[in-house]
Amino acid sequence: MAVTENKTCQHCKIKFAIEPEDFLFYQKLNVPPPTWCPQCRFARRLRFWNEHHLFRKKDALTGKEIFSEYSEHSPFKIYEHDYWLSDAWPGGLEYGRDYDFSKPFFEQFQQLMLDVPWPSRSIQQITTSDYSNQAARVKNCYLCFNCNSSEDCLYGVAFFGCKQCMDIYQADDNELSYEIFNTDHSYNTKFSVNSSNCRDSWFLFGCSDCTSCFGCVNVKHAKYQIFNVPYTKEEYEKKIKAMNLGSHSALQTAKKRAQDFWKTHPVKYMHTNLVTNVRGGDYVYHAKNARYCYQAVDLENCAYVQDVARGASECMDFTNWSEHSELMYEAAVCGEDCARVKFSFECWPGCTDIEYTANCRSSSNLFGCVGLNKKQYCIFNKQYSKEEYEALVPKIRAQMAEMPYTDSQGRVYTYGEFFPPEFSGYAYNESSAMDYYPLEKEAALKHEYRWVEAHPREFHVTMQPEDLPDHIEDSSEDILKQVIACETCKRAYRIVAMELQLLQRFEIPLPRKCHNCRFLERRALRTPYEWHQRTCDCGGVNSKKGSYKNIAAHDHADKSCANTFESPYDLTRPEIVYCEACYQQEVV
Repeated sequence: MAVTENKTCQHCKIKFAIEPEDFLFYQKLNVPPPTWCPQCRFARRLRFWNEHHLFRKKDALTGKEIFSEYSEHSPFKIYEHDYWLSDAWPGGLEYGRDYDFSKPFFEQFQQLMLDVPWPSRSIQQITTSDYSNQAARVKNCYLCFNCNSSEDCLYGVAFFGCKQCMDIYQADDNELSYEIFNTDHSYNTKFSVNSSNCRDSWFLFGCSDCTSCFGCVNVKHAKYQIFNVPYTKEEYEKKIKAMNLGSHSALQTAKKRAQDFWKTHPVKYMHTNLVTNVRGGDYVYHAKNARYCYQAVDLENCAYVQDVARGASECMDFTNWSEHSELMYEAAVCGEDCARVKFSFECWPGCTDIEYTANCRSSSNLFGCVGLNKKQYCIFNKQYSKEEYEALVPKIRAQMAEMPYTDSQGRVYTYGEFFPPEFSGYAYNESSAMDYYPLEKEAALKHEYRWVEAHPREFHVTMQPEDLPDHIEDSSEDILKQVIACETCKRAYRIVAMELQLLQRFEIPLPRKCHNCRFLERRALRTPYEWHQRTCDCGGVNSKKGSYKNIAAHDHADKSCANTFESPYDLTRPEIVYCEACYQQEVV
């Protein structure tokens, strides 16, 4: 019977545990145990994912400048997406080659990645959404990323099933909502966090099933409340009108007051709902038997997965997407009816039984392939018979162990390792690694990660942010002609027509910051991808530091709660962190 085994991570040199459940999974997939810790494995996969950046790069075929998820600095050559997917291009088989047993696998695979053209964007079934990427089944969306089944949205990241929403992150099934994070099934909800099933509300935190509420925290099934105080319908409407939220200055005052109020109330040690046997992780919903999963919805028997949704079963070390996929291991940006995908990225939909494969579509039984569509039994983009394939693949796996690849940092790659970070088509600060593990340029270069200096196109700024009209009522279509300087990063941005229409409908003033700086503010609301052992902050009648007075009697009466747990909130953070039982007592 397998027992917990402690190992030292190749990358960070910190000890980590491989648990019995992990060994059972590795046996099922016939892969060796990892040599990198879970955190470093996640960071490595992130190097191969660009969630929310869009660049201009020349098409390798036509020389025309097109929108691309790869920047001009990327070593990958790109073709326009529709051409890459069409019958006009012969496809990746023309780059097929014999496997060379005299060279390490990874060295050969890197060359194949550089030789085969990549599609400019990762999209499918999109309509009038040219400024979006990592998108499927979206219509009339502008600068939206990692999204699915949505329409008429702007400046969104990681969302599904949204309509007429703007400035959203990690949001599902919302309509006419603005500046929300980790909020779902809501209508006309603005500036809200960790909330669900709310309507016509502002500045909610940890609320559910609320209608016409403002600045509330940890409230359920409420109407006409302001800062957790109930009012009549007439009183509520009068007070909201007096706030004059269409004014930028008044809105900023209300925003600060609401966020200060949020901080005076407890948070649950992790964000979960409808879960069974979930340990570690955060933002886990509708899950069973999950360990250290993060931003994950609808999963069962999974560990160390991040940003997966709509059906993931028996997966480990899997980052981004899923949608009815199973037995995924060390995979990134793969999904939609995939199964048994190992050590691969950007492979979808319906890919099965593939290993060490990148950017392939609707294929099966591939090993070491790049850029194939509707193919099977291929090795290094060369076609084989089923019998030839099944005879050759085990020999390559064995050779990978006998002739490993060693990178410049001395890390050894054999069969069972994901790709070396330097193989990525993105610089470190272009990849999603920067979102979860931000580094300064010097630190990135020390690890020998590529880094590029941003050189945004120069625009003649015609308006400073302080010169924007204070009230949305004073904004007209003339603003569409202006080039505005962001008050934070000073880069130029514009207000587009659909944005102005939504802001006027929301009665919200024009933003003073560019869309990227606004995204960074929403991202800062997210807990870090890390876990700490800690004790509940409930002291009985009050929180242990005395800053919050409990509104209900708890099972431990006036004694301190002794419950311990793993949480993304470390002890240096200011939040009042309660265990599940104490938190539920305080949510009314």
